[in-house]
Amino acid sequence: MSTQMGFLSFSSCFPSLPSRLSCNKRRPFAMAAMSDDPIREWILSEGKATQITKISPVGGGCINLASRYDTDADSFFVKTNRSIGPSMFEGEALGLGAMYETRTIKVPRPFKVGSLPTGGSYIIMEFIEFGFSRGDQSVLGRKLAEMHKAGKSSKGFGFDIDNTIGSTPQINTWTSDWIEFYAKHRLGYQLKLALDQYGDSTIYQRGQRLMNNLASLFEGVTVEPCLLHGDLWSGNIGSDKNGEPVILDPACYYGHNEAEFGMSWCAGFGGSFYNSYFEVMPKQPGFEKRRDLYMLYHYLNHYNLFGSGYRSSALLIIDDYIRMLQV
Repeated sequence: MSTQMGFLSFSSCFPSLPSRLSCNKRRPFAMAAMSDDPIREWILSEGKATQITKISPVGGGCINLASRYDTDADSFFVKTNRSIGPSMFEGEALGLGAMYETRTIKVPRPFKVGSLPTGGSYIIMEFIEFGFSRGDQSVLGRKLAEMHKAGKSSKGFGFDIDNTIGSTPQINTWTSDWIEFYAKHRLGYQLKLALDQYGDSTIYQRGQRLMNNLASLFEGVTVEPCLLHGDLWSGNIGSDKNGEPVILDPACYYGHNEAEFGMSWCAGFGGSFYNSYFEVMPKQPGFEKRRDLYMLYHYLNHYNLFGSGYRSSALLIIDDYIRMLQV
């Protein structure tokens, strides 16, 4: 028995905690024109179907509703949200499209994003039949590295639009310098959110000290903007019925390839994954010293999404770096 994993699954790694959600040259994603049922209209026109034979709910998400549409032409995966406009799905579609265009690792191909006539939005994408296994980790590592190697940007670090990391806005303003981008748009944004949301001046002030002293962690390293999935944890990784790795539900941007492992504490990557990855994208000097720096962004995001259960992990990383860097 197979299952479709192409929904916005954002479950926490720890079952005791609340569950969570989860560019170079390309054409802008077309927005659907309004109709009484724009999903059905697209499937029966551009989707090249003459009839929809079955609509089945797909479980797993906590933010969006997900359905499988079976037709006489093909099957489609549809997510809808009755309260959020199309911008969130637009970001997802552009990310999926960018990864798809690298022709490296398998992702669901996005087809259409649009507004619902009663409010809210939808996205239509390729339906992928999934098996039980996550697939071969060595193949996953190699395919991911091939995507990072193929997906480059001449614009610097960022993405064509802002998107979301879970339900948190993710700012992707193009920036020429990686340290500046990561400090301002990743750590800085999350730290300010913690200050505004919780009044947490401690983590904000200590985080600012770290943000302003990152340069020594990158000595001797040339950082190239690589296309990142951006939210690569176990719930966003699977394999199709043939065992080929598939990744989904991205928070894409162009960044340092090492930042892709920021959710590794919730991904279960093993030695075979990293060995295969580094055969394609060689490990850079200081990799181990930067691992927690990239995890920090996601721990801060979890803190802002789910509360104090993640605060101690984020603060421990910050304090360790302050001591190591002597700042």
